[in-house]
Amino acid sequence: MSKVAFIFPGQGSQYVGMGRDLYNNFSICRETLEEADDSLGFSITRMCFEGPAEELNSTVNTQPAILAVSVAALRVLQQECGLRPQALAGHSLGEYSALVAAGAIRFADAVKVVRSRGRIMQEAAPEGSGGMAAVLGLARDKVVSCCQEASALGVVAPVNFNCPGQIVIAGEMAPLKRAMELCREAGAKRAIELAVSGPFHSQLMRPAGEKLAQVLEQVEFTEPKVPVVANVNADYLASSTAIKESLIRQVYGAVLWEDSISKMAQEDISTMVELGPGKVLCGLVKKINKEIVTSNVEDLTSLEKVLAQFKEVG
Repeated sequence: MSKVAFIFPGQGSQYVGMGRDLYNNFSICRETLEEADDSLGFSITRMCFEGPAEELNSTVNTQPAILAVSVAALRVLQQECGLRPQALAGHSLGEYSALVAAGAIRFADAVKVVRSRGRIMQEAAPEGSGGMAAVLGLARDKVVSCCQEASALGVVAPVNFNCPGQIVIAGEMAPLKRAMELCREAGAKRAIELAVSGPFHSQLMRPAGEKLAQVLEQVEFTEPKVPVVANVNADYLASSTAIKESLIRQVYGAVLWEDSISKMAQEDISTMVELGPGKVLCGLVKKINKEIVTSNVEDLTSLEKVLAQFKEVG
């Protein structure tokens, strides 16, 4: 049987109504979301199901909401077919879901940590202090050199290497806009500013990393039972100390998603299941490596497809 990895989405995948279908059909999903509510001291479940969208889209709420729905989908899948992955990875916030799946952090703790992480990230980026932009259709080395040239005006750098031809850059507004111009001149199909509240994963978030370090100090991490590929270096996290360091660096360091998927493919992972809202990561994986079979679990229909897929391959 092919080797399987579970992958977990990050911020931007949320939508009002996420998780409701699984909640209505599986007690393990209900228990998981109730555990999140208890840990947070308010109903993140209600916010996932009913919104309003403005509240759900606020970073401080988005992060625990996506984590809770992702872990609920994971537990439903494992209950229904006992599928065990050979590797795990998550995009930015999704790395926390992967660490829960690996048994490296307790779910109730992870929900609280990402709530704090969301608040810290929001506070670290005063409105208008910086931004992010997606650069489409330009080679990685060219994006890097455009940012280097624009950084004469201030902080700007590539922060998400999502897949070939899709790189996100972030920084202060003047150098960001200059980098976008340079990328277009270098042949990018598009350079589009993103509707985000700050320059996430850039060096401007370093103070947020320091605050997050204080939060993580209070949390117990253990060695992962399943290998987890870290965003910051596209390599496996081997110890609880490495996990904490990686999560701190991740706030102000680039997400090496393309490299992370390639790393797992080199280890003969040929199937990837995205657990949680949406299927953004499935799309990215296909652009990174067409040979990898992708599927996702976010509701009853997608769950049944995955169960049928794994029944076929035994």
